Amino acid sequence: MYLIINIIGIAVYLAIAILFSKNRKKINWRSVLVVLVLNLVLAWIFTSFGWGRAIVQGAADGFNWLVDVAYTGIAFALPSWVHVKQMDFVTSSLLPILLIVPMFDILTYIGILPWFIKWIGKGLSWVTGQPKFESFFSVEMMFLGNTEALAVSKLQLKKMSAERDLTLALMSMSCVTASILGAYTQMVPGQYVLTAVPLNILNAIIITNILNPVTVTPEEDKIYGVTDDQSLTEEQLQSGEADAAVKREPFFSFLGDSILGAGKLVLIITANVIAFVALAALIDKLLMLVAPWLTLEHILGVIMFPFAWLTGLSVSDAFDFAQYMGTKIITNEFVVMQKIAPHINDSHYFSPHYRAMLTVFLTSFANFGTTGMIIGAFKGMVDKKKNDLISKNVGYMLLSGTLVSLMSAGIVGLFVW
Repeated sequence: MYLIINIIGIAVYLAIAILFSKNRKKINWRSVLVVLVLNLVLAWIFTSFGWGRAIVQGAADGFNWLVDVAYTGIAFALPSWVHVKQMDFVTSSLLPILLIVPMFDILTYIGILPWFIKWIGKGLSWVTGQPKFESFFSVEMMFLGNTEALAVSKLQLKKMSAERDLTLALMSMSCVTASILGAYTQMVPGQYVLTAVPLNILNAIIITNILNPVTVTPEEDKIYGVTDDQSLTEEQLQSGEADAAVKREPFFSFLGDSILGAGKLVLIITANVIAFVALAALIDKLLMLVAPWLTLEHILGVIMFPFAWLTGLSVSDAFDFAQYMGTKIITNEFVVMQKIAPHINDSHYFSPHYRAMLTVFLTSFANFGTTGMIIGAFKGMVDKKKNDLISKNVGYMLLSGTLVSLMSAGIVGLFVW
């Protein structure tokens, strides 16, 4: 019965997207169906086959290995923070970012990461029938993060229509940054974190294609160079002419900026977690003045319960899941991951089905804070008309991010019981 509810849930999530679609007549149903099938196949492979699980587990082990290497540097500077019985949240999950972010930036600097982004995006465009840049962007944001991917796409954002820019804003709600996956894998099962990444890309394509369908003509389906206003052909992109025109920053200057940026990221996440946890506690205290049993988690649990139950959980587990879902949307994924980390692998607390879906749902930046980051990123790069359109669609941004997370969790849930 729970499997049937899970299947119905996925249909309901899609129906909600269709209900709120800005133009149902323009929805590319072929693309939606192709991507949905690809989604199901990937989830099936990564969860049901030994070799598929081995691939995902190998990737998760790779991130954990990087984190262990990072601890060497942390222990050199702060041995009393590492050589303890139990490292705290900042040390175990956030300080490794100081190694992982520069590592990905170095891969970008020498051209390896852009090469992967280009060819994976090209293949995704061919399979899904989506415009080239939207496909490139869906892969790019997986590695670089939402605001970083938007920043390197400044010229493209200026050239594209406001409706296509809105599509990118909606997609940006569903990404994660590859450099932060190591922090996730220290708190929740790494195999499901890594499974969530490609599924989020595909579900972002599905949901944004339904919510904000845009027809792109062959003349509009162009990739623009980053240094001028001239359109570059696909052959020019492949030959590297766009990169050749960019004056490369000296390596150690680049590396220094990368390390500084990683340090800022650690501070930003730490500040956000402290502030959001404290604010949530303050709201709980105020609500308890009204009724001793009334808390923010209970309110969010009631609101999100129907969506959580449709993932095929029991009523009690669905209510707990709904509270985690609501807390994540109001605050961020780190707040919830830190809370569940001590028990997430304990079968007495979380069944395999529950564990897999909760981990996948949490693996994205879909929350209120992200909407502000995205609007701020667009504000500095596009004209007022485009920025106003994106600002008016904050509700759609949250809806898109939440539906993508629910779709990814629901699809993984089909194969893990």
